[in-house]
Amino acid sequence: MKESYGTLSQTINGLKKDGYPIDFSVLKDNLVCQGNVDTFAPEDFKIDKTFRFEGATNPGDESILYAISSVKHDLKGILINGYGISADSNTNDVVLKLTNRDL
Repeated sequence: MKESYGTLSQTINGLKKDGYPIDFSVLKDNLVCQGNVDTFAPEDFKIDKTFRFEGATNPGDESILYAISSVKHDLKGILINGYGISADSNTNDVVLKLTNRDL
């Protein structure tokens, strides 16, 4: 996995090519796969890499991308959240459950 892929969209595309094909989102206190009804406990996942992006002209464009994986579920994908004032509090809560876990 590269240290930097460039822009947010380039990083998403690069991670998908590097084996992180799933787009995760947060529903209540769980992770969900885009287009899937299954939910997953964040405790089953770890953060493999974090990428932070800052908007060139608008601080509201700040975002953070997490490459996450679960050995238990044999899944890899990405989770995106805003950063700073644009952060989603539910996603922040789930990310805290992912951080520094060695599964």
